[in-house]
Amino acid sequence: MYRLYTHNDLDGVGCGIVAKIAFGKEVEVRYNSVMGLDHQIERLFEQEKKLKDDFLFITDLSVNEENTIRLDDLAKSGGKVRLIDHHKTALHFNEYSWGRVKVNYEDGRLTAATSLLYEYLLEHELIHPSQALDEFVELVRQYDTWEWDQNENIKAKNLNDLFFMVSIDEFEEKMTERILNAEHFEFDDFEQKLLEMEEEKIERYVRRKKREIVQTFIGDYCAGIVHAESYHSELGNELGKDNPHLDYIAILNLGGKKISFRTIHDHVDVSAIAGQFGGGGHAKASGCSMGKQAFQLFVDDIFPLDPMRQDAFKNRYNNKNSPQGALYENKKGDKFFIFAKNENKWILEMNGKAIQEPFEEFQAAENFIKRNYMAWLVRDDIYVDFLKDFYMKMKH
Repeated sequence: MYRLYTHNDLDGVGCGIVAKIAFGKEVEVRYNSVMGLDHQIERLFEQEKKLKDDFLFITDLSVNEENTIRLDDLAKSGGKVRLIDHHKTALHFNEYSWGRVKVNYEDGRLTAATSLLYEYLLEHELIHPSQALDEFVELVRQYDTWEWDQNENIKAKNLNDLFFMVSIDEFEEKMTERILNAEHFEFDDFEQKLLEMEEEKIERYVRRKKREIVQTFIGDYCAGIVHAESYHSELGNELGKDNPHLDYIAILNLGGKKISFRTIHDHVDVSAIAGQFGGGGHAKASGCSMGKQAFQLFVDDIFPLDPMRQDAFKNRYNNKNSPQGALYENKKGDKFFIFAKNENKWILEMNGKAIQEPFEEFQAAENFIKRNYMAWLVRDDIYVDFLKDFYMKMKH
């Protein structure tokens, strides 16, 4: 008998699907939340007296110290145990004979629990490879590591959208049957229509949330904070790309008492930020439970703050990266003008006076005023009036 305890997100359920394809009815799969796994493992050891006869897999999740001891004792007494994970916070499990944690492949690609489990089963000849299965595993890996965005692999994102549109049991059953009976992994016509409708729904949701984001400094980082119950990955990615001056995005789910952290920057490790509150995850995507300290920092302290003002987005003249200049303002009425002196020198003026040393690129100048003055790109009419005054002053 094979037993698999895994996460209840796409990567975790991907492990379940790979296990079902490998072992069929000989595997029992249990899907768990991050907080629920340790209780399930504890119950397993209490209720099952013949665990030595089984093969226990744990994927995409980590266990606490007590369960680590239980798993190690089981392995040392002849039991078959494998903990397969890809999170940096789980690397210490490699100290045990039953730990198999890998964050990156040799070629630099990020791993996923689904791809690591699949490779383990192939290595031990416990599963038969197929083109459809290879394609499915790669879609899961690219979505979970966010490589789909860099590679513009919309199919990987669509797979995750579909995952959230049906129950886990239905998704597992449909995907397993499809992989076993198809040459390639594809969505059917009905799913394609559903996915188109879902994409429109996500776009509307993200547009609404863009108007609600709040900016503040927490420690050394400039954070964007927004309340949202759905589409955390899409929301974090869009908000991060729209606001590159923010170090990370914190997405609060008060109903679930959880915080998701997302970043688009290489210099920020949000798994370390989540780790301060007992959570973890990837460098660019992680989460934690909303305890007292986190609630104080991300809810209580920022509640009085107003949302960020959005940049004007229908301008013809006042546009970012324009060598002729781009105009910003803030709530105090301060005017910020960024213009090019030459190819590698951008000048920033505040209320007509140069501040800071020249910047090497436009984005650095914009980041500076957005982080320190919460400024926004103004509409064309304000820009035109400003230029009139600007050039009139130059004549005098």
